[in-house]
Amino acid sequence: MTKDQKNEVIEVLKEKFSQYNNFYITDTEALSVAQVSTLRRSCFDKQVEMKVAKNTLIKKALESLDAEKYAGIFDSLHNVTALMFSENPKEPALIISSFRKKSNGEKPVLKAAFINGDIYTGDNNLKTLTQIKTKNELIGEVIGLLQSPAKRVLAGLLQHHEKQAEAVAAE
Repeated sequence: MTKDQKNEVIEVLKEKFSQYNNFYITDTEALSVAQVSTLRRSCFDKQVEMKVAKNTLIKKALESLDAEKYAGIFDSLHNVTALMFSENPKEPALIISSFRKKSNGEKPVLKAAFINGDIYTGDNNLKTLTQIKTKNELIGEVIGLLQSPAKRVLAGLLQHHEKQAEAVAAE
């Protein structure tokens, strides 16, 4: 790979890291070509962008953006690395979990995840990441909580109105 090609890859990676608030770093070393293709298809179906790049180029791209912000990720950059970029913070975790179940395997391994400024390192965080609430899920919960008291008040008023109507009808 020439220096120009390397610089081009670094620029593409910088653009992706800037574009997405969430990305996962995975180890896909033991996967066959067919398995990687299946994983890529799963990512594509869920609007998750998957890129394979050399660890040194990933590190250079992250360092040039903000070395301090991404410092916790650098130790995860070893072996074969596939990056998964997503708007949805938990979608890559769900894809990895689903892929493992279907293949009865342990790969891909989660090396690290960067979720809205927080860093999760190690495969032991995969289950936690599948349970992260998305922005829309949180908004839905808040709306549900706000609607609940209003529904109770309306139900109480309706019940009171019905009792008054029954009392008037009984007279």
